[in-house]
Amino acid sequence: MLTGSLIRAMTTLTDADALEGLRDALGLLKDREQVAERLLASSAKHSFDPDKELDWDAPFEDGKWFWPPELVSLYDTPMWRRMSEEQRILLSRHEAAALASLGIWFEIILMQLLVRHIYDKAATSAHVRYALTEIEDECRHSKMFARLIERGGTPSYPVSRAHQNMGRLFKTVSTTPGSFTATLLGEEVLDWMQRLTFPDERVQPLVRGVTRIHVVEEARHVRYAREELRRQMVTAPRWSQEFTRVTSGEFARVFSVAFVNPEVYRNVGLDRREALAQVQASGHRREVMQTGAKRLTDFLDDIGVLRGVGRRLWKSSGLLA
Repeated sequence: MLTGSLIRAMTTLTDADALEGLRDALGLLKDREQVAERLLASSAKHSFDPDKELDWDAPFEDGKWFWPPELVSLYDTPMWRRMSEEQRILLSRHEAAALASLGIWFEIILMQLLVRHIYDKAATSAHVRYALTEIEDECRHSKMFARLIERGGTPSYPVSRAHQNMGRLFKTVSTTPGSFTATLLGEEVLDWMQRLTFPDERVQPLVRGVTRIHVVEEARHVRYAREELRRQMVTAPRWSQEFTRVTSGEFARVFSVAFVNPEVYRNVGLDRREALAQVQASGHRREVMQTGAKRLTDFLDDIGVLRGVGRRLWKSSGLLA
């Protein structure tokens, strides 16, 4: 059962998003400390312990999905139309686990990038205190996602060894603006999907509760990353800005591939190669991913990230029309 405080927190998101859109439209740099103080105040009011907020022992409900069907990778493909309803729901169960696994990978990378970001900054500043608060949030999220995978009775779905190694390299060489661009890429597409998931009564209550908590707390993380990235794209040296454009485009290509774990198909009795081919050919899937990324790509375009080679890489990722 969801607590009243969590439900009330969700009602504030629409107004907060509208205000964020207005500020972004104005294109103004806000005072870093003032932004952090506001986010710290919000964290004090709207932070949640998933172990206490959610009923982890409640049985799953028959006939309910683990992810909205329209967001399942094979939706509206020839293979989907041949599948039984039970097999479709099973696929949604495994894809929810795969996305939770992907989320853990992203959040572990993000925590390391945040620690690097604040390494040489004043520990008493609100900016640093909020970064540490966000790391606390991400620790809880990673544990929450891991518990959801375990509760769902599916395997975990780690990213490929190649992507693991690319993530390790990226964490080492990333500049500050590159780090915050990758942060937003990892957060905003999943956030868009989760905002469709938590109010969807076709979806299992536990999954809805997990996504609801994540949306409430990730709204602050997105605000922090956007404010800092906008600042960095104004103040960083030109070489750093260009490096950010290229690395963000390459990370978008990695993200778009990692977003579908091919092992889910094998584990629900589907032909892995055929399923991947149909996902890659799916106009619906392409529209889902581009729609999910649009708010982010509009922002990145506005602050000058989507230029030159970087823009071409974003287009090749399939996330930018």
